[in-house]
Amino acid sequence: MSEGAGEDGTGDRPGSRVVVDVLLYTAARLLLVVVLSGAIYGVARLLGVTDFPIVIAVLFALIIAMPLGIWLFGPLRRRATAALAIAGERRRREREQLQARLRGEAVADDAGPQKPEER
Repeated sequence: MSEGAGEDGTGDRPGSRVVVDVLLYTAARLLLVVVLSGAIYGVARLLGVTDFPIVIAVLFALIIAMPLGIWLFGPLRRRATAALAIAGERRRREREQLQARLRGEAVADDAGPQKPEER
């Protein structure tokens, strides 16, 4: 049921790699929004707009960051998506094995196929 090494060859659990990849991608996207918000707010202050609401800067940054983040962080997104696909496939395989065991069928584990005993 548990694998000795993760996909990257370390001893980490495969599920922890999914969490790291997704959190890294999320943090990068949020950091992009923060940087863009600061830039928009700073430009407004430099142009002499003293009562520019920070909420407006954040909303503009969100709108700009959506397509920009997809383009800038493509490799991170692809890595997170691949990790989620691997984890989903592993869960699907384990669920099928569990259902087969509950039905009383022989299950082919990683060690090789098993033949049902006939008596």
